[in-house]
Amino acid sequence: MWTRSWGRVVIAILCAAPLGLRAQDFKLFNRTFQVHGFASQGFIYTNENNWLTMNTSVGSGSASFTDFGANISVPITDKFRAGAQIYGRNLGQLGKWHPSLDWAFASYKFKPWFAIRGGKIKTALGLYNDTQDLDFLHTFALLPQSIYPTDLRDSTIAHTGGDVYGDIRLKDHLGTLSYTAYVGHREDSKYGGYPYLLKSAPILLTSYGGLQYGGDLRWATPLKGLLIGASRMNEDITGKGTINIPGFATGPYEEHSNADWTNQFYGQYVVGKLELDSEWRRYWRDQQIFNGLFRVQTDVRGVYVSGSYRFTKWFQLGSYYSRYSITIPPLGSPFAPSGHIYDKVVTGRFDLNRFTNIKVEGHFMDGYGVPGAYPDGFYASDNPLGLKPATNAFVLKVGFNF
Repeated sequence: MWTRSWGRVVIAILCAAPLGLRAQDFKLFNRTFQVHGFASQGFIYTNENNWLTMNTSVGSGSASFTDFGANISVPITDKFRAGAQIYGRNLGQLGKWHPSLDWAFASYKFKPWFAIRGGKIKTALGLYNDTQDLDFLHTFALLPQSIYPTDLRDSTIAHTGGDVYGDIRLKDHLGTLSYTAYVGHREDSKYGGYPYLLKSAPILLTSYGGLQYGGDLRWATPLKGLLIGASRMNEDITGKGTINIPGFATGPYEEHSNADWTNQFYGQYVVGKLELDSEWRRYWRDQQIFNGLFRVQTDVRGVYVSGSYRFTKWFQLGSYYSRYSITIPPLGSPFAPSGHIYDKVVTGRFDLNRFTNIKVEGHFMDGYGVPGAYPDGFYASDNPLGLKPATNAFVLKVGFNF
């Protein structure tokens, strides 16, 4: 078993080597098109509890942890730019190798302080929501799961609609304000964490999404390297599908939100080779489920602090502490009233060259959230014998980009 899992990781390293290429440029109609690509292959082993829909605690762990993407962009004029990206992943039972249009938009900059873009657009939310897929940009193999849960990627990643954005340089050397305001439609994949959770009901979602609007404001302060900001996102979400619970409900299924919003505050300080980050998020969801039969309110809060230091050109060391908590008021149902996941993490990143990196990461987790009621990494269906209160995880990830 060890040989098979590690063999897949080694193959990923060998396959990455010949793809360590520069961004590919070509000209068409006198315009320069630029092509980029990236991919990563991971391996996770846990001593207790299966994690992120993978059989991580069975035998030698799991290497079902792959993502990949490719994008193309072109400056049509000095102010008008267009581009698109294809993205796919296989994370245990999520993604299932189904590539999707990750983003595709055109933007026009009238002035530095006013620009617009339209299409399918990455949502501005916190420090890393719009770049969380670009693994080669980050120190960590897994971003703090209290803020950027990888099994809920679809819930915040993008909207189809329009943005207005810009940078406002403040007088008297007070720094720069950058703003984004957006409105659009969110549409989740059928292969995400929430549809996977509902399958154990059993509920099969055929669509899940709705109106999404909000904004982000960040201030690059006069203190060099210090950035602070805040984001707000509001949603009106509807899910439809089928339900098959003999003796309770069979046939069409519907759920919808009464209220659905996210507040997020963040800060970042970069000086020399040191980077310090911190974010806090509160997500509130009030929804009608089981065709309006039940009303469920979910209060999710997350916070982390992280630090990383680049000792050499090829080695970076990072660590973070992430706290996740969830409260679901008791409804006389099997839902537990509350839960948490506290995660201590240490990571070593090794840059073999400009295009290939290896990340070795340890997670030391206390708690497992509320399995069966909300997707938070640990799923009751993946742990039929029950969940233990603590989980240690070893993560190895190989990534390349060009």
